[in-house]
Formats: sequence, structure tokens, C-alpha cells
Amino acid sequence: CHECGYETPKWLGKCPGCSAWNSLLEESISNKPLRRTAERVAAIPLNQLSAEDSPRFSSGLSEFDRVLGGGIVPGSLILLGGDPGIGKSTLLLQVAGLIAAAGKRVLYLSGEESLQQIRLRASRLGINNDMIFL
Repeated sequence: CHECGYETPKWLGKCPGCSAWNSLLEESISNKPLRRTAERVAAIPLNQLSAEDSPRFSSGLSEFDRVLGGGIVPGSLILLGGDPGIGKSTLLLQVAGLIAAAGKRVLYLSGEESLQQIRLRASRLGINNDMIFL
């Protein structure tokens, strides 16, 4: 809607957002293929790859490191899942605090909590480090 910004996947005569008549505009999406910015990499047979372990650094929690095969691989992405309320965010904030205390920068991302909620949890845990970025 050019009046209120309401969006809908189909045409409507009257905008449900602001009740304006004939205010919805059609937006065309290009079917042009996207430019690829990454270089293509050929698939490699498994038996041609090195079996050497990647270097890792300790999180500061031995059980967490054990579960990850000996620590965190630099540049890796770790997905932690579980039921609501079991302590995933608390655990990861504690790990972030330990890593930051060891002098490494940490970027803590959350898709569910606000910055203020994260800061409150950090305060409760006694974590206050300028090496943790939100």
C-alpha cells in the first residue's frame, strides 16, 4: 500500500491496514539469475582429503570442549539445540565470557533475545567484558 506500507501477496481493492481504496501497487520481482560472488569449488572424494584434525582452542569448559571433539575449531559455526528453558543461552554466554577472559573477541548473536535481555543475563552471571560484542 502506498499509503501505509501494508504488503500482501495478492491484489486487494481495499487496504486492510489503512482502509484506503485502490492504494495497493504491484511490485515486479526480476527473474534474472543472481550473480555469483563465490568461486565454484569441485567436489572432492572423501578418501582424497587429509584425516588430520583441525587446530582447536579451549572454551574454558572441559565438558563443552569434550563434546566438540577437543575444543572449538576457529571459524566454525556451532549449532546448539534443545528444549526451551534448559540453559542453552546461559551456557553459550558463559562460554563467551570464558573465551573473552582469555583475550579473544567474541560475537554473540541471538535471534530471540534483545540486547537488553542478553545484558541482564550477563550481569546475573557476572560477565562484563569489552571483548564480547552483541
